[in-house]
Amino acid sequence: MISIDNERCKGCALCVSVCPKKIIEIQKNGHNSKGYYTAHCTDNEKCISCAMCAMMCPDCAIKVEK
Repeated sequence: MISIDNERCKGCALCVSVCPKKIIEIQKNGHNSKGYYTAHCTDNEKCISCAMCAMMCPDCAIKVEK
């Protein structure tokens, strides 16, 4: 299971590119207080907790829990 801190996320999409299950995407509507369209998980049930997304995040906005 992953959680994304929307205020830290700047929508760079590095997490989207490395997710093996392809369950992370950039939101098309809604943004954070800085104006960035942020990443979100589309299906936490499919998450395998590999933490690739958290390792790639330059802003440390993603936490992975089992």
